[in-house]
Amino acid sequence: MPAAESDHDFGVPIPGAILPAEKWAKTGIKQLPPPGPLDWNQIFGRQAPVLLDLGCGNGRFTLSHALRHPEWNHFAIDVLPLVIRYATKRANQRGLHNVRLAVIGAYELLDQYVAPASVDEIHLYHPQPYHDESQAEQRLVTPEFLALVHRSLKPGGVFVVQTDNRGYWQYIRRVAPLLFEFEELSGRWPDAPAGRTRREIYARRKGMRIYKGQGVVRSLSQSEIDEIVRTQPAPKFDASR
Repeated sequence: MPAAESDHDFGVPIPGAILPAEKWAKTGIKQLPPPGPLDWNQIFGRQAPVLLDLGCGNGRFTLSHALRHPEWNHFAIDVLPLVIRYATKRANQRGLHNVRLAVIGAYELLDQYVAPASVDEIHLYHPQPYHDESQAEQRLVTPEFLALVHRSLKPGGVFVVQTDNRGYWQYIRRVAPLLFEFEELSGRWPDAPAGRTRREIYARRKGMRIYKGQGVVRSLSQSEIDEIVRTQPAPKFDASR
């Protein structure tokens, strides 16, 4: 994020218009309850498909999708309170009653708060690759994490992932197809040609390649999932390439 909040990311406007104050929403969750399965119907006050945006940053993707899909509920999280404040303010000002935002890590959310087979889509854009090898153990996408994504999604649920790091993508392409009917995507997002996220916009401006894909959950037994987690390697790739 820039030092001060702005209405654009590298010249690309933040989606949506600021409404009169009487039409604003309340989208921030100041404090999550003790660990346990979240009740999405209670959180949003209605029953609707649920999309999780893990590591939402300043909220660009969540805002855009929520504006275009009012029939969906959007739960977006990040570990950085500052970017969640920005995202919450923008969602509030745009009257997005179908959005909730909270400060928590992606692994912790799925592990402690998301009931099995309770969400319809999970999106993960540009997880931190940690270029320093000494920090490799902090990388989010591991066999254990992908198993949690698989567990959280309903039958037919979709996992969407994107990165600009070649090493990370090679690792994802190795492990994700074991748990999802996974396909690599090419070209720009039709709904956001400049980029779905601030990071994607930045990466494209720098001429970096964007790697992305999506997959539907495969029908697997718990023993098969356990075997995948046990046998697949940790993400110890070279992130500097």
